[in-house]
Amino acid sequence: MPMIRLTAPAGALTEEGRRSVQRDLAGVLLRWEGAPDTPFFRAQAWSYLAELPEGAQTTAEDDAPRFLVEVTVPQGALSERRKAGLVQEATRTVLAAAGLTPDDALRVWVLVHEQPDGTWGAGGSVIRYADLVALAKGQSTDA
Repeated sequence: MPMIRLTAPAGALTEEGRRSVQRDLAGVLLRWEGAPDTPFFRAQAWSYLAELPEGAQTTAEDDAPRFLVEVTVPQGALSERRKAGLVQEATRTVLAAAGLTPDDALRVWVLVHEQPDGTWGAGGSVIRYADLVALAKGQSTDA
């Protein structure tokens, strides 16, 4: 049950990028988490776009737009290899949505937050990582 949030200055994404980036990022997250491509798991991959008003983001150097991708997953859902792949693909996805090149990659930061087991709740119940793994195995399309 992953969640991904992109924070970006308003107007920093292309028109097409703004329309597609949330679903694109959710898909990236599901792939790297190894979740089955089923309607249930796609519906649980929440994706947010938080656009900052003009002047709300800057650096000590300049006002060029920066992008923050925050990913929240259950602890243990991502190996180091999967985290690296997620960071790389999420960065490419944001750059494409903003019409930027790989030379601008340092303008995209990706933070992976791992939620400790037993501290994630949904539907009025605590959700444990082992429950999600069992559910994924039951819904896997590669069985």
